[in-house]
Amino acid sequence: MTEIEKERVHEEEHLVFEGMDISGHWNRMFEQRVIWEHDVSALDRVTEIPGAESLAYCYQCGKCTPACPVDHVGDFSPRKIYRRTQLGADLLTSPDLWLCTTCGNCLRVCPKEVNLLKIMPAVREQAVATGNVPPELQKAFENTFQYGNPMGEPARKRADWVADAGAPVAVLSREPRPVDVLFFVECYWAYHPRGRDAARAFARTMEVLGVDWGILGAEEKCSCDSQRAAGERGLFEMVAEQNIATLERYEFTRLVTPDPHAYNSFRNEYPKLGGVYDVSHYTQFLAPLMGQLPWARELPYRVTFHDPCYLGRHNGEYDAPREMIRQIPGLEFVEMFRCKENGYCCGGGGGGMWLDSFSGNHTNERLSERRVREAVETGAEMLVVCCPYEVSRFEDAVKSTGNEGKLLVRDVIELVDEALH
Repeated sequence: MTEIEKERVHEEEHLVFEGMDISGHWNRMFEQRVIWEHDVSALDRVTEIPGAESLAYCYQCGKCTPACPVDHVGDFSPRKIYRRTQLGADLLTSPDLWLCTTCGNCLRVCPKEVNLLKIMPAVREQAVATGNVPPELQKAFENTFQYGNPMGEPARKRADWVADAGAPVAVLSREPRPVDVLFFVECYWAYHPRGRDAARAFARTMEVLGVDWGILGAEEKCSCDSQRAAGERGLFEMVAEQNIATLERYEFTRLVTPDPHAYNSFRNEYPKLGGVYDVSHYTQFLAPLMGQLPWARELPYRVTFHDPCYLGRHNGEYDAPREMIRQIPGLEFVEMFRCKENGYCCGGGGGGMWLDSFSGNHTNERLSERRVREAVETGAEMLVVCCPYEVSRFEDAVKSTGNEGKLLVRDVIELVDEALH
């Protein structure tokens, strides 16, 4: 034993405690391990960032690791981030910074409330400020700034899907009037071909229900919730303020959107900037009205359902989409083993929608591919979704996993429309 080690040993030569002789080595105590002798400056740099403080709460229990969907296809979890950073890794320049999809499953199980939903956007914001952003994500940021959507599509085309919707759709930017429901279409239903299929199905369903509704058309811009989670808070605030100013010009009773990310923004983020609305996800709006629909036929499909992280774990809604599925005549519904609170992630959140190439270099398969395999294992012939990100993600994954012909992907509103006509 060295002299320094002797100094760290505390031992009473004679000690009796409650009648028991614990003299000498029986009462030997060692001082606390002195972790401050190690360089933890890399961890300090992270935990000093406003919003990222809770990374320091981690005590390495590891409960987050099996809960993290990215760890199932790679080597990543909050515990691993903490340990790597503690050992000197610079999170601001590490690929780990961009792998988190902000799905929230780690926070659900963490006893210390290490909150990656705050940590990752805060640290990413610092990386964005220094220009350390994957190029494909930077392109989505630039497109959003220039065009109001991450795909780089012109605003004048935002309502083009209305022309062949097969039902009247009031475009309020062309003909302003009060409406009961202002439908915030969001980018992927407005521009993506498969998203437009769902938008048209929604329009036909709203006509059958006789709802007084309308859309903003060219004046609508991305809600920017995913851009915020990816670290571009400045862009989020700028576009959010523009959307709030636009919405103030119209008279409506409630705001409805098909995008769980937009729903999260309007429910939790826009109020911080003064935009307070009675907002619903479209499944929440339609589920109570399903009994009014005059079904034309039964659908002979065995289906399973994928919970969107930002509708479920972030905002607690699991029942509305399932109620819609149960009400559609003829469907046989089976759950995947990872569902509801423990649902898997499609990989699109937190900017992941625009990071597939980057993530592919650091994982052995995409999260969407892993989820498709789980859907196939249920024996379902159709994977039902209710998030605009998911149809295209899962249809691509069906192809890349060799499951074409085995599994179809449909938005729940497409099934409603099919059963009505």
